[in-house]
Amino acid sequence: MTKRDYYEILGVGRNASKDEIKKAYRKLAMKYHPDRNQGDKDAEDKFKEGAEAYEVLSNNDKKARYDQFGHEGMRGGLGGQGFTDINDIFSHFSDIFGGSSIFDDFLGGGQRKRSQRRGTGKPGSDLRVTLNLTLEEIAAGVTKKIKIKKLVECDACNGNGAEGGSSKTTCPVCYGAGEVKQVSRSVFGQFVNITICSNCGGEGSVIDHPCRKCRGDGRVKDEVTIKIDVPAGVHEGSYMTLRGQGNAGKRNGRAGDIIVVFNEEPHKYFIREEDDIIYDLHISFPTAVLGNEVEVPTLNGKAKLKIETGTTAGKLLKMRGKGIRHLNHSGSGDQYVRINIEVPKKLSSKEKELLRELGELPNIKNIQGADEKHFFKR
Repeated sequence: MTKRDYYEILGVGRNASKDEIKKAYRKLAMKYHPDRNQGDKDAEDKFKEGAEAYEVLSNNDKKARYDQFGHEGMRGGLGGQGFTDINDIFSHFSDIFGGSSIFDDFLGGGQRKRSQRRGTGKPGSDLRVTLNLTLEEIAAGVTKKIKIKKLVECDACNGNGAEGGSSKTTCPVCYGAGEVKQVSRSVFGQFVNITICSNCGGEGSVIDHPCRKCRGDGRVKDEVTIKIDVPAGVHEGSYMTLRGQGNAGKRNGRAGDIIVVFNEEPHKYFIREEDDIIYDLHISFPTAVLGNEVEVPTLNGKAKLKIETGTTAGKLLKMRGKGIRHLNHSGSGDQYVRINIEVPKKLSSKEKELLRELGELPNIKNIQGADEKHFFKR
């Protein structure tokens, strides 16, 4: 089957920067991640396809080879680092989400396994929480407390599901192993099939007298308050994982995690560009011509800004360090103030007369004259 172009897969141009490639891959990875599309083979294939494209385009040498020779230049498994299964992909991309990979978030640290240990119940499920944040909260970091409903350990049986906590006995089917072996023979030899014991669910023990409060489950529903320490500089759609704070596991099984997804609320004044912010300042024509000192909003309150004489529309004035704190290193972005010159729509007779007089003055009249001379010279 013919492979698709890597740039087409990520939806970027051939001159895209590393940051643009990384951003495009992050968006694709979040959309087609297997944990968000369980049982969807097409989504898994697209996820692998995107990972392969990023592996090449994020590496200068491989990208140069691909740009010159196309897929032919990638023979040999991407320079000896081909992906054999989905876990190989996870291990290659821990930097995509700023040191804490989305794959770690969903899979619990790369190689952490979901299988239960003998003698314990089934692991608890993960919970997903969307946390709305203002730009001011993102800029400086914030601690949030929210209430969620989840399964917690039953206090009547300490989570083991047995009445009084002492009525568990060894499973008579697997004899405490939690698994059952079945041996079969054929002309090709002996085969051993190992399966989880259906009688105890792999726990190795059974309950004679289930707890009356949780009915043997080891968990009950409750509403709890959790604290979320949000670092400065997070982005829309980025993740944070609270380990072990999800639903409690069944009968002392390991608790799941809480996946906190950040949602950035639109701001009344500012437009965000990575860690920089842009503010549109509207000034009058006299202020643009004569200059002045004005007051503008920032993420930390108001600040003074000097408008130089002869400032033109569209000019960007930088306010250094007034942007958003960087997520993975010190320092902050900047605030850019974009100049807009307001033209009044309604004027009094006196204002119109003054503007006509102003328009006849040499320095003002020459502005239009200079444009006309330039046009007729062409």
